[in-house]
Amino acid sequence: MPTDRSSIARVVRVHAETIRLLGVDFVPVGTRGKEAPAGVPSIDRQMSGPAESPVEGPAEGPVGRSVTPRSDSEEPGPRMELPSIEVKPKAIGESLLAFTISSGGEPAWEPRERVERERRLAAIRHRYESDAPHKHFHTVHTNIVFGEGDPCARLMFVGEAPGEEEDRTGRPFVGRAGQLLDKMIAAMGLGRQDVYIANVLKTRPPNNATPTLEESRLCAPYLYEQIGVVAPEVIVTLGLPATRTILGTTETMGRLRGRWATFSPPSGDREFAVMPTYHPAYLLRNYTPQERAKVWSDLRLVMDRLGLGRTSDPAGLG
Repeated sequence: MPTDRSSIARVVRVHAETIRLLGVDFVPVGTRGKEAPAGVPSIDRQMSGPAESPVEGPAEGPVGRSVTPRSDSEEPGPRMELPSIEVKPKAIGESLLAFTISSGGEPAWEPRERVERERRLAAIRHRYESDAPHKHFHTVHTNIVFGEGDPCARLMFVGEAPGEEEDRTGRPFVGRAGQLLDKMIAAMGLGRQDVYIANVLKTRPPNNATPTLEESRLCAPYLYEQIGVVAPEVIVTLGLPATRTILGTTETMGRLRGRWATFSPPSGDREFAVMPTYHPAYLLRNYTPQERAKVWSDLRLVMDRLGLGRTSDPAGLG
């Protein structure tokens, strides 16, 4: 684990927040001999002095606390010697970052794991750019749209391919369909930063055409690796091309949506729960109460599975 100042500062912040939640409101500064900075009381002085007084005496302890001065004739009490412990920066990082608690009470991924997953995703992207599977089929693109979001997300959305706006910005789902997806995510009580979003194809097909089976076959291995790194509890596939790529089925969307399925990646190390639903672009073309209600029903099944709780039908969906 790196020991640069930013890493150590992050460790200290995590530790400070943890002990604050446990009721500790100050931490004494321990120094030895001439190394003590001017104006900073050492632990030895605090231990050998009398009890603190909240009213009298100069402020010689931590801010907000006062210490009654000791008279020259006062005999010092027994000196409490603190054990000397050698702590290495790596040990600090491993102990403090091993486990944290999120605001929702669920175990939160440690910063070290998050950084590692981001590194692995970056490596997959680099390999995709080097392999350039899109060169084997006709494509017009400006940017590679790899994916974005929380690398430790419990929920992952998978679409089929970038559109014009996505190609321009290099980000998935930022056009009209992306705006509707943002509403869908918000209706679940989440934000875009809480999920991971990717597509089967990483480059825009000409005229936003539906990806062919061959195009999907060439790009699917990189998507499978993304899923393996993020390791979400639930994958929501958006539309038929993405659903068929993940599930390897020839069924229609009408038969697939709203029913739980399982995705087993080629690595075979684990299985992922999959909920197929309509693509936001389809919903924009068929913006009827009936179709919106179907998508909202699918999302509520996902919410139940993740324990997100039920919310009222959002405006524009249910």
